[in-house]
Amino acid sequence: MLSLQKLWARTGVLTVLLLPFSALFSAVSGLRRLAYRRGWLDSVAVGVPVLVVGNVTAGGSGKTPLTIWLVNHLRAQGYRPGVVSRGYGGAARGCVEVQPDSPPGEVGDEPLLIRHKTGAPVVVGRDRVAAARTLLARHPGVDVVVSDDGLQHYRLQRDLELAVIDAASGLGNGWPLPAGPLREPARRLASVDAVIQVVRGPAPPLQIDRGWRVDYTAGQAYRLRAPQERTALADLPPRDWIAATGIGRPQGFFDMLQAHGVRFNPRAFADHHVFRPTELPAGGAVLMTEKDAVKCLTFAGADWWAVELDVAPEAGFIHWLDARLKQ
Repeated sequence: MLSLQKLWARTGVLTVLLLPFSALFSAVSGLRRLAYRRGWLDSVAVGVPVLVVGNVTAGGSGKTPLTIWLVNHLRAQGYRPGVVSRGYGGAARGCVEVQPDSPPGEVGDEPLLIRHKTGAPVVVGRDRVAAARTLLARHPGVDVVVSDDGLQHYRLQRDLELAVIDAASGLGNGWPLPAGPLREPARRLASVDAVIQVVRGPAPPLQIDRGWRVDYTAGQAYRLRAPQERTALADLPPRDWIAATGIGRPQGFFDMLQAHGVRFNPRAFADHHVFRPTELPAGGAVLMTEKDAVKCLTFAGADWWAVELDVAPEAGFIHWLDARLKQ
């Protein structure tokens, strides 16, 4: 994934060689969108409103932290949300409900993190319609479904679409997969209800119509073996810190640590990397994202810490969202 991010950031020789495959991908995905738009394929309503959080690019744009914020915001407004997700990286077959102690290798790291951070019921499954029906059957009190990374899953009828873009990487070189990062054409952004720009650090927001800004900043750190022990990053004791992460855009994590004055040696792994005990020193001082931490709880060293992510949408987006929810 790291090499792909570099490839997709610009147009080069390899990009040009991949363009025939991109043309094929665009043709197939375009026909599929057309089939749903014309009614040749049916979208399925599940009986409650559905909110989709997704993106038009491959790789980590910051969907899951926004999903977590959205679920907690919905609950604060009096709703009873539940979540469906593909469970990327997990080996689960069919539809599986995520439990607090579910193995990340079965349900995926992101659904497990959503379950930990929200307490909301979460069901994973490649078929989002089946996952939503399973969710509602097991939790009949759920009155709104949030689909994490479901923008292209058109079979699930939706009431609100939020497309997430990382302000630092934008749409990359603007080419479709595999020559570029685009799952769908950039014009797809004109049809969603809102575009959410994730801003980490000094990256300026892009100029996009109907776009809202959401700032991601590093919050407190907590010890994996003792999560009740929390401290500000600036108050961490001096150590030979290793900053290890397996997320789509690791530089965003490193930049946030640097902004708080933390000195560290970076270790970047592929997105959704399954950590093994031997890959990081058990006796070392390690900082990682919460997404990585849920995969290391059973073998974490005594000085391994997870860094929380503070999600701060601009006030205009919150007002807009609350008004749309009332509709």
